[in-house]
Amino acid sequence: MTEKKKLFRSGWRSVKTAFACVLCAALYYLFDRNPTFACIGVVFGMGSDMADSKLNGGNRLIGTIIGGLLGMGLFWVYIQFYPDGETRPLIFLMLFFGVLLLIFFSLVFHWPGAVQPGGVVICIILFNTPVETYISYSLNRILDTGIGVLMALLISYFLPHDRLIAWKQALLRRFRKKNDLEKIGIRVHRTEI
Repeated sequence: MTEKKKLFRSGWRSVKTAFACVLCAALYYLFDRNPTFACIGVVFGMGSDMADSKLNGGNRLIGTIIGGLLGMGLFWVYIQFYPDGETRPLIFLMLFFGVLLLIFFSLVFHWPGAVQPGGVVICIILFNTPVETYISYSLNRILDTGIGVLMALLISYFLPHDRLIAWKQALLRRFRKKNDLEKIGIRVHRTEI
């Protein structure tokens, strides 16, 4: 296989990720909610197998929980000094201590992979969330991420690599059987196989 063909090849993990995103988005649309952060949770949470999905999803979920809670606390302190939410040098100090606390708590909980997603959440809360919605925003991000990670775990559990390979092999056998029969002149309808 050439290098160019390898570049565009996707495997079962890609298919499972896309499928889980679609299911998650459809579920969210049933409840008239924006699926963005849940789908991000799916993408970050999907692994090559169940153990990898637990690790990836755990990193994303734990990071979002720690970052969301820290972000809420830091933002609350910040708006005590600047109730209108204007950007002031204090927010940089909040960010500095927030990242240090995030790293500390991630290590305490033995989830060092939680630092990156937690840092993203802290930054979003501190720099991109309106004063009046920072609590609901933070709690919704934690909830949405949890649902997305749960969806990734469910798909990983119900569609493990071995099961998908078995289905693929069964489909290939059926197509080969049909092709072999047609080569010797026997016409096969799809319902017969």
